[in-house]
Amino acid sequence: QVARDPKATPSNRDWAKKLEAKPKYVVSTTRRDFPWSNTHHVEGDLIRAVKALKKATPRGLLVGSPKLSAALQRLDLVDEYRFVVHPVVAGHGPFLFSGLQPSLRLKFVAATRLKSGIVALHYRRR
Repeated sequence: QVARDPKATPSNRDWAKKLEAKPKYVVSTTRRDFPWSNTHHVEGDLIRAVKALKKATPRGLLVGSPKLSAALQRLDLVDEYRFVVHPVVAGHGPFLFSGLQPSLRLKFVAATRLKSGIVALHYRRR
């Protein structure tokens, strides 16, 4: 656990402590144990579970899985998109919107440039 690892940098420990304090919801059909505190397993009807989470968390949910993102999009459960673009080009890895049909039309909301060169983009569905 990074939050308690004396070898981790202070900034990494601080980040890990903040992340541990946040509620996390994991959608998985195979995993049952989760090392992070405050982690909840989402089971059963995905549509019903996500609608309940959206209602309970008005500030929104962060999805960190391309596969889950695509599933939520296909189920019409995504209202907004927030992309974080890093100044790195990776020639491998999963595609964020692989297999989505039809194309999505998005409305630009905001862009924020960070000191590191990272750009945070915010869009809403039309």
